[in-house]
Amino acid sequence: MARRKEKAQLKGLRDFLREEEGMGTVEVILIIVVLIGLVIIFKKQLRALVEKVFEKITKDSNTVMS
Repeated sequence: MARRKEKAQLKGLRDFLREEEGMGTVEVILIIVVLIGLVIIFKKQLRALVEKVFEKITKDSNTVMS
């Protein structure tokens, strides 16, 4: 009887591990958390990069318009 119960528990565990429903939501949340963390960590560097890019765009657009 204990053997049968143990097999049923293992089958339930296997079925649980194979089930993929809901995994998409968890994965998306984890990706968002990681991206937010990276933005927070590299905030100064990202701001400097974006400012350089916009300065270059502004400079080049003034050249084209002249």
